[in-house]
Amino acid sequence: MEAQKTVMQSRRRRLWEALDERLGLSALRYPVPAHANTLGYMLGGITLFGFLILIATGIYLTQFYNPDPSQAHDSVVYLVEQTTFGDLVRSIHYWTANLVVVTVLLHLLRIFFAGAYKRPREANWLVGLALLAITIGFVFTGTVLKWDQEAYEAMLHNMAFSELLGGIGSWFSPSFTLSVPMLTRLYAVHIAVLPALFLILIAIHLMLVKYHGISPLPTLNARAGTWGKEGTGRFSAHLRRMVGYGLWLLALAGVLALLWPAPLGYPPVPGAEVTKPPWLFLWLYAFENWVGTAGLLWPPLVLFLLLALVPFLDRSPYLAPRKRPVTVTLGVVLLLFLVGLSVYVALTPPVSHIQGQGMGG
Repeated sequence: MEAQKTVMQSRRRRLWEALDERLGLSALRYPVPAHANTLGYMLGGITLFGFLILIATGIYLTQFYNPDPSQAHDSVVYLVEQTTFGDLVRSIHYWTANLVVVTVLLHLLRIFFAGAYKRPREANWLVGLALLAITIGFVFTGTVLKWDQEAYEAMLHNMAFSELLGGIGSWFSPSFTLSVPMLTRLYAVHIAVLPALFLILIAIHLMLVKYHGISPLPTLNARAGTWGKEGTGRFSAHLRRMVGYGLWLLALAGVLALLWPAPLGYPPVPGAEVTKPPWLFLWLYAFENWVGTAGLLWPPLVLFLLLALVPFLDRSPYLAPRKRPVTVTLGVVLLLFLVGLSVYVALTPPVSHIQGQGMGG
């Protein structure tokens, strides 16, 4: 048995050496401290694995989806009812997207509470916020593509948002071009523009992680300015554990897909507004209830501006949350406020905000 194990390890080592010689995989390595293999510090890698699942399932879904407004909903129905594993793949895609949003937010919270945005990691914090914005863009455009009543109302809000931006928002409006329907353009954004931006930013994100190393544990004596290059763990073991967590994510998405298939509402009814947005946007819905469509623009802008300023406002050299009481307290208050708004909206009836607008092509 021991001899067989030794043979397997030798084969894996030779395979790695062969691939490394040709692809330079060792250039991806970085020092791995022991805490980097814990779940909290694996959230970024789990999220990346989730995006790989989304890409794989998304490629399958595009083979059957028709982005023409007159055919989109029927093509989703065809995918669900008549294609091989279509409903399962769509549901895995749907649940993985929801789980990825959760892991992205947990990753953000872990970095915030651990002070991992401090010098010299400020730039990577900003790149991470840009990746969060892209993730939100994926969720929004993916919601529109199924082209049911919820999707139609999301499209109306997209048009209202473009009007708030004035000339800058013309690209988001149907009037930008009359030759391509708005739904088709959002489909192109979902499968081409956002993935391209994501790949560019994730490459920068990973490069900066390799350059700075894993951020230290936020112990009482930990201070900003450390480079995290003292780890002695094996990168290959770190990578295997990351893949293992990613497979658990896939398994969870599969179970959820079997128990609760991805929802699909009835075809859109122009002029009606009877749904609420996905859970990620519920807090924005509350602002829209209070101030109208302007609530779609200013709250997220203020939120992202505050998050972007965090590394530059929190100049304390300490990483431990108890030594950053003001920053941590404000972060907790903001988090509870957003969660409270979301719960409130989830428990209240939907409100009509936009009426009388067309589908935009």
